[in-house]
Amino acid sequence: MPVYEYEHVGESCPLGNVFEVMQSIHEESLNLCPHCGEPVRKILSKTNINTPKTNSELKDMGFSKLVRRDDGVYENVTARDGESKVMHRDRPETYPDFKKTIKE
Repeated sequence: MPVYEYEHVGESCPLGNVFEVMQSIHEESLNLCPHCGEPVRKILSKTNINTPKTNSELKDMGFSKLVRRDDGVYENVTARDGESKVMHRDRPETYPDFKKTIKE
């Protein structure tokens, strides 16, 4: 079940201004704090998704990152052993080998 964050609209609750509630996505949003009964509203919060930040992390996760260097020419900054660092649009032998990264 997802966890939603709520914040008090007016007075703060003794438990704090923001609190979390585990609710089904089908349940109605809370309008009142379950502890003090004051008005509350649902707020957007960060998700816990790890996104790769470096080329090395992308490579470790099985991604290929191509950076355009010229018309039809790309640098494969995540090239693996045996792969070309430069990819040409009209030369398929320079394409990344996706069989190494995509598993069924």
